Amino acid sequence: QVRLVESGGGLVQAGGSLKLACVASLRNFGNYALAWFRQTPGNEREFVAGISYLGPSTYYDDAVKGRFTISRDNAKTTLYLRMNNLKPEDTAVYYCAAAFESNAYTTSNRAYDYWGQGTQVTVSS
Repeated sequence: QVRLVESGGGLVQAGGSLKLACVASLRNFGNYALAWFRQTPGNEREFVAGISYLGPSTYYDDAVKGRFTISRDNAKTTLYLRMNNLKPEDTAVYYCAAAFESNAYTTSNRAYDYWGQGTQVTVSS
């Protein structure tokens, strides 16, 4: 059974940092491109950052570029998102996602095969 489990969310003041983790029970984890998305109430899930299964190369939405860093540890089948200089507009539920043999630039949520349950990030002003 495939499972992606996020952790690391919480409440932080503006300017603070958090590190999210996503542990995946995926066969051939190394063959999956991975990504973080986020969603706020009433809005669609939006792409935040992606990392390819080859390279790996990374890609970021302009809103987080320079502040967030996506990384993966294939030996631990874990995806990370380091978030620095957080802003109130970063408040959302953050989801990890996996797409088989895709790339870091896959920004459409429809392209992803598996999803985690989400972790809440709240940034206070």
